[in-house]
Amino acid sequence: MGRAKNPVKAVETTATILKKVAELDGAGVTELSNHLDITKGTVHNHLTTLEEHELVVKDGNQFRLGLRFFQFGEQIKNQHKIYEVGMPEVDKLAEETGELGNILVEEHGRGIYLYRAEGENALSLDTGIGSRVYLHQTGLGKAILAHMPKDRVEAIIDEHGLEPSTTHTVSTREELFDDLERIREQGYALDMEERAEGIRCVAAPVITNDGTVRGAVSVAGPASRMRDDHLESTVPDMVMRAANVISINLSYS
Repeated sequence: MGRAKNPVKAVETTATILKKVAELDGAGVTELSNHLDITKGTVHNHLTTLEEHELVVKDGNQFRLGLRFFQFGEQIKNQHKIYEVGMPEVDKLAEETGELGNILVEEHGRGIYLYRAEGENALSLDTGIGSRVYLHQTGLGKAILAHMPKDRVEAIIDEHGLEPSTTHTVSTREELFDDLERIREQGYALDMEERAEGIRCVAAPVITNDGTVRGAVSVAGPASRMRDDHLESTVPDMVMRAANVISINLSYS
């Protein structure tokens, strides 16, 4: 991610306040001031300005994010062609497997869930649409990393690290690059309870004909169902087929 040569302090403060309001699911001026070590007057001035621009809403003494962000989110989501092209294929994956189908894209070195579809037996996970995850912790993220230039992968590691989420997470450079080579060879990535205990995932990259990795699609389910032939051949074949269809449609749309 690029660094501003001359960062604007007011913008940095606004961004910090907005992130904390989101993290706390709404907060008052004093609470934000205490959390951020910013004076109450500064916090109040920023919040009232944001309220004027409909970016936050005041509810009693609490401020929360406004629905204007929902509008922004819908516009941003629709700017990603993979969302429109990928939805039918991921819906089909969810229906055929009965599990959870996903589309993930990379931005600023993190993974962002762009779409998900629930099959009949799908789990309810903590990663909803718009959730941000570390790429090395997920099958989707590793599928993307495997098809990035090595120097870009190195830059992402330098910025975000390789912090483990579970005892199964790939958390050293050597392990990760070995895993990425294996993913390129077999065409799909596995998440063997690497982000969440008990959850496994099969993911495949979406690569357009110019060689650009545009994102990844996956099927996720409980370890009790995602095992043996189901994990090693049946689901991978289905996920790779879906990724291939999306790749072709993206390349020629």
